[in-house]
Amino acid sequence: MGRKPLVGVLGASKLSSLYGIEVQEPNLEILLRHRAVLFGLLAALLTYCAFQPQLHRLGLVAAFVSVATFLAFAQIVGGYNSLLATVVRVDIIALVLLIIGGAVHVLRPSAA
Repeated sequence: MGRKPLVGVLGASKLSSLYGIEVQEPNLEILLRHRAVLFGLLAALLTYCAFQPQLHRLGLVAAFVSVATFLAFAQIVGGYNSLLATVVRVDIIALVLLIIGGAVHVLRPSAA
């Protein structure tokens, strides 16, 4: 896919190309641009957690909640376009990897 959700901060045209929808309503643009900022913050948190062993659990939980809620909403609402279908497929893979990562984190011996 190659596009990053954070570019949505740049405006309605970027949001339209990112999600394959026309963002003509100001309230929708505000919400989607704010969502892009939150994605950036989540990405920064996950990057920081990746390099701090004591924060691995926090990172795994934050990523799991983000991916799982998106997939749940996609399943509940349905009817999404091909660009979001790509995100759904990628997030399914991400969810599997997060479950494996979480299991490895829980089952590995503690470094004491």
